[in-house]
Amino acid sequence: MSSQHQTSGEAGAAPSRALRADAERNRARLVEAARSVFAENGIDSPLENIAERAGVGIATLYRRFPTREELVAATYEAKLAEIADATEAASRAPDAWTGFRDCVEYFCAVQAENQGFTSAVIMALPVATEVSAHRERLRESLGTVIRRAQEDGSLRDDFVLEDIALLLMATGAILRVTREAAPHAWRRLLAYQLEAFRAPGDPAAPLPTAPTAMQLRRASEAQRASARQTPRTASAP
Repeated sequence: MSSQHQTSGEAGAAPSRALRADAERNRARLVEAARSVFAENGIDSPLENIAERAGVGIATLYRRFPTREELVAATYEAKLAEIADATEAASRAPDAWTGFRDCVEYFCAVQAENQGFTSAVIMALPVATEVSAHRERLRESLGTVIRRAQEDGSLRDDFVLEDIALLLMATGAILRVTREAAPHAWRRLLAYQLEAFRAPGDPAAPLPTAPTAMQLRRASEAQRASARQTPRTASAP
């Protein structure tokens, strides 16, 4: 190969590397912006707001993330891994009830900090992502946390995994109303709920049938669809 051809090839490779580096920078900016926007306003926030905060055009966002679900998956991958790690640690706690209580309190604390957390855990996300593996690990370890507490008699026998999602939906509603005026009000609700989850000293009436995981997912999606259809009203001057 002549030196002229070699120089030409090197010159062509440099812009290509620069374009790839620019694309990766844009992706990182979009994920960081989405992390902030989703935490503040939930995962149904307008994507235009994310692109604006990242300093890129909406077309760039769609080139990197063709669907909202892909952006959510990329945004919450690290957080779900962290939550799965914490749940696995709780499943090994010396005292089963303490492990259960600490795990539930941790979930609610994360939810208080991040409005998109519950939806990201429940919603259907692309399966070919690390998020799916983290979520499956979370589900398995949470099942272990529940089973250990039931086996030692501290957690009522009819408590099921889906009750965690119901709890998060309930605390999410409290948070939406009290986030500004009483940001820790959810802790009082949680304390009541934890007492209700304890195995009763005397036989108690059975709980109503728990909703299935699919029913909870549909409820979450319906809530999201309703939020998108609700027109935003301008604030009074």
